[in-house]
Amino acid sequence: MIIFGTKGYLYQLAILTLVCGQCGNPAAHTLRKRVTKFTLFFVPLFPFSTKFGTQCTFCGAEHQVPKEQADQLLAQAAGAVQNPAQQYGQPQGQPGGNPYQR
Repeated sequence: MIIFGTKGYLYQLAILTLVCGQCGNPAAHTLRKRVTKFTLFFVPLFPFSTKFGTQCTFCGAEHQVPKEQADQLLAQAAGAVQNPAQQYGQPQGQPGGNPYQR
C-alpha cells in the first residue's frame, strides 16, 4: 500500500501599506506565499504549486498576485526596511532651535 497526497504551507513574506482594491482604504497588507507540496508516506517531497497573494488587514479581502508583482512588492518592502528615513522622511528641527537646550 502506497500513501500519497498533498500538504500546504503558508509563508508570510512582508507587511506593506497599500490601498485596498476592495474597500479603498490605505491599510497594511500581508504578502503571502502559498506552497503545495506532494507527499509520499506523509513526507513532503517537492513543491508542485506556488501562489502569491495579498490580504488587507482592514477588510480581510484577499487578492492573488503574479510572481513578478510579488517580487516587486518584496523588493519595495526590503528597500523600506534598509532605509527607514526615506520611508518616513528626515527628522525636522524646530525653527529657532531647541528651547530646552541651554
